[in-house]
Amino acid sequence: MANIIAALSFIFFSLSPIGATQTVLDLEPISAKDVNFHKLMKLRPLGVEFGEYFQNTSALPDIPNMQDLQCLADLTKWTSSITSGKYWALKMIDSWGSIPSGYLHGSCYDMGNFDECLGINKVITSTHSIKGKYCFMELPIAKYILGVDFSSSNMKIASCFPASCSGQLMDRFLGTMLQRLIGLENANGLVTINENSCQTKDSQPYDGLTIFLIVILSLFALATILATLYDYFLCKNQEQLHHVVKIFSARANSRVVFRIVEPSTNPNVIDCLHGLRCMSLIWVVYSHEYIFSMMAPNLNQYALVWWFEHPFTSFILEGFFSVDTFFFISGLLLAMISLRSMEKLKGKINIPLMYLHRYLRLTPILAIAILVYWKLLPRMVRGPLSDQGFSDYSVCEWNWYKTLLYIQNYASTDLCVPHSWYLAVDMQLYIISPILLIAVYKWGKKAAGGIVILILLLSACLFTTMLLGDLSRQNNEHAAEAQQKLYFSTHTHAAPWLIGFLFGYFLHLKRGQKFNLSRPYVWLGWLLCLAMIFTSIFALYPYVKWGKPALSILGEAFYYTLTRIGWPLSLCWVVFACMQGYGGLANSFLSSPLWQPLSRLSYSIYIWHIFVQEINHRRIQTVTFFSDYEVMLQFWSSFGFAVIMSYVMYIAVEAPLGGIESLLMPNKKPKPHSKEEPTEPKDNKPKEGTTDTS
Repeated sequence: MANIIAALSFIFFSLSPIGATQTVLDLEPISAKDVNFHKLMKLRPLGVEFGEYFQNTSALPDIPNMQDLQCLADLTKWTSSITSGKYWALKMIDSWGSIPSGYLHGSCYDMGNFDECLGINKVITSTHSIKGKYCFMELPIAKYILGVDFSSSNMKIASCFPASCSGQLMDRFLGTMLQRLIGLENANGLVTINENSCQTKDSQPYDGLTIFLIVILSLFALATILATLYDYFLCKNQEQLHHVVKIFSARANSRVVFRIVEPSTNPNVIDCLHGLRCMSLIWVVYSHEYIFSMMAPNLNQYALVWWFEHPFTSFILEGFFSVDTFFFISGLLLAMISLRSMEKLKGKINIPLMYLHRYLRLTPILAIAILVYWKLLPRMVRGPLSDQGFSDYSVCEWNWYKTLLYIQNYASTDLCVPHSWYLAVDMQLYIISPILLIAVYKWGKKAAGGIVILILLLSACLFTTMLLGDLSRQNNEHAAEAQQKLYFSTHTHAAPWLIGFLFGYFLHLKRGQKFNLSRPYVWLGWLLCLAMIFTSIFALYPYVKWGKPALSILGEAFYYTLTRIGWPLSLCWVVFACMQGYGGLANSFLSSPLWQPLSRLSYSIYIWHIFVQEINHRRIQTVTFFSDYEVMLQFWSSFGFAVIMSYVMYIAVEAPLGGIESLLMPNKKPKPHSKEEPTEPKDNKPKEGTTDTS
């Protein structure tokens, strides 16, 4: 869920001038700017215009180096080949983009033909070839034609020219060309070609880390294949399967993933948590899909202005409540499992072993994810937008260690793997958990009262931070600072976790006890629960409509502070009602055994779903269309492939690493699976209890 609110609010407020601009332009009479815009619309394909311009121009720019001299020679060869009808030269023109159709409706991209451009390779001599180079030229049309300085509306048009030409030289050529064609007196900066946006077919050599990652993944894959073949063909009695083989066997690990346990009447088992976990995970992936869809080259981009007014939009804008759901589940299970263990051990708790187990369980797969996002992702997809994604993972080069130390949410504004901020927050809460566990075990209700006071103090801190710092999640003016202080900070997410912890303590004290509630009280509980849920989601809906006054910073501070408490309290009732037999349809849905396989893969899906969405976004080669239905179609394809990839990575990497860690840990031996393991593993396994992420 990282960056959802910041990204959506940025889009919301960055698009808002468009509506005003359109209204003003519709009322203005024809002016010189309108004439210039008409001239721009009447241009022929820009590749044709440039080929003709270069043939007829005599005003060449100063040539500072040999590379530019080679560029001019290649351009001369190209234009002469156009005249003689050479196929490769015509392909270079044909692959250009042109003025996007529907620009006034928000279509700012014309991506030409990416593969056609990169496929050009004309051999000139034995030592030199003219190869295609694909670049985006950016035209700030709103500034120079419409008189509005609005960078998000800049035209991005594909260009294709010899690879020997630099972007800097080409934007000088193209700027001069458009200046003459449109009739502008000053075209300085009219065309910008960023060399970083240019691509050729040449690939970068593999560096040491990339080779190391490929070797590691290959070894895990080989071990999985060999263990699975041994398990399937040579071991007839599964009970005699060696521990090492069982750790790597895809057959054995798949049994664990797809094992279905019927709902139990055991009070120590909370079956509905599987459904809560999976529904929140789906909410997370779906919300992230909207971010990628809004970043896409939509031909109806300005439709986003009105999309924010739909009631359904609130489910996306307030998607951060799925994060609070995971924190609630994390605190609840930590309290129940640990207090039960402390009760058996007469209050003893091995804190160093607890921390070590937690770190070893989470960190290896996170380290592999860092390398995969950083090194493999750029190599696995090629397209016009291959350098435009959810995040710049090259920052991992200098801050990867902050992620592995779980301090990135405070120590850096450039996160290596952005959605790993949740792991940092959850780890930091886990670190302080022994203090709370010892307190409630020794002092009981007095310590619980102290935790309630702590919740109120943290809520007051959040409220004060927003009010005194004038920080708003809805305003883009201080979006980066608000994101850092209000969303990534551990203390701002502690309230749901602490409420879950207290509720887990309550369930521990009352385990096995049946609460007989009359029907009016049950209905009252569900009404209050649903009221808090829908108020949390839709309370800000009236303030996103055009023409309505914005919510004051005081009102927004009250909203975020109170909902941070109200949401987990509503979940307390959901879990309590399902456990006590008052859940009805909700319990039947959330406690369905069909959620269990997905629940076991939830950590892996969280880690890898952004990888699938990044590939789907970066591979786009044509303009797209934005609508809720289109996003739904993209979501199911992304989610389906994310589940498949997560299953493969779980079987080949995560499960073996977890098995190795279990063998190496003191007093940690493989145990047969029990009915309680899906929700309450005996060894407090983070995957099942406290690390289901969002």
